Amino acid sequence: MLKCANCGRTQPAMSPGWKCPVCGGVLDLAGPAVFEPAQVEARAVGVWRYRHTFPLGPEVEPVTLGEGGTPLVPVTFQGRTVFFKHEGLNPTGSFKDRGMAVLFAALRAAGVAEAIEDSSGNAGASFAGYAARAGISARVFVPASASGPKRAQIEAYGARLVAVDGPRSQVAEAAQAAARAGAVYGSHVYNPLGLAGNATCAYELWEQLGRAPGAVVLPVGHGTLLLGLHRGFTALRAAGLIDRLPRLIGVQAMACAPLWAVHTYGRAGLGWVTEGATVAEGIRVVQPVRGDAVLAAVRESGGALLAVDEDAILPGGDALARLGFYVEPTCGVVWAALPKVLAADAPGEVVVVLTGHGLKRAV
Repeated sequence: MLKCANCGRTQPAMSPGWKCPVCGGVLDLAGPAVFEPAQVEARAVGVWRYRHTFPLGPEVEPVTLGEGGTPLVPVTFQGRTVFFKHEGLNPTGSFKDRGMAVLFAALRAAGVAEAIEDSSGNAGASFAGYAARAGISARVFVPASASGPKRAQIEAYGARLVAVDGPRSQVAEAAQAAARAGAVYGSHVYNPLGLAGNATCAYELWEQLGRAPGAVVLPVGHGTLLLGLHRGFTALRAAGLIDRLPRLIGVQAMACAPLWAVHTYGRAGLGWVTEGATVAEGIRVVQPVRGDAVLAAVRESGGALLAVDEDAILPGGDALARLGFYVEPTCGVVWAALPKVLAADAPGEVVVVLTGHGLKRAV
């Protein structure tokens, strides 16, 4: 079941529409995730190990390309061990595959024949790949400025690419106009089913470390991975497997940092936020759909939202490459923010999530 985050009304998970039909509010999963160690499928690999946490009936067949199970690599940084989780090693090259696997299992089970998505690139590529795997026709709206490799990847899967001039926000408007005309909108942002898949990143970190990390640092645009991590760690805490939530630390590019602005200055901070150009195209989001939920998750975890200057992003990606992590430019924001995170000298391991592979970057 889905629940409106505004009015609280519930509806079936695969109901038509992408907002609450009564008040227009954003839809969320109706209940928390429930994690039971005895139900983890020991022989399964990746996200489907945790199928029992998904809001899918037993009759729903998995749609999978082998997503999840990404490595956690220790690196010595400023005299401390920092763990890097390379989500770019998912099948289509980004963390988005976790949520798409769950979403497309539900879409196929509902008999959907065609669906649309809008994306800066990573989600579109993932959407196209999983649509191909599920046998569903896909149409993906992207910024005309999206990197060539991402656009080529989307089309290689057989999806119809719709390039939209203007900023990322206009891409979403174009897709939503198509949705209002009757298209099934499989948005990774508006459809909350993907959050259940993103939560598996938290379960994996718990299994890989044998405990909860002290902090998780990651790039944030709409914040769907951060929300998935919060959902997953909350389920682990409710099961008595961890005693506290890791500090969730989201990082944005200063050129487009609405969540950082509100976290730092309150609502008044939005007055000067712009959708400025940034090489971190994956997080160029001026109006995060689930922004209030992201801010609440950060507060509950005792975390923070940071913003880094544009001239630090590409050097950050280069530094990661020198460690063997070939990542897209968006990931450079976490390297630039890492010294500030470590300077806080808070207890527990620090995990840095690298969200996309470098093969997606324009050259």
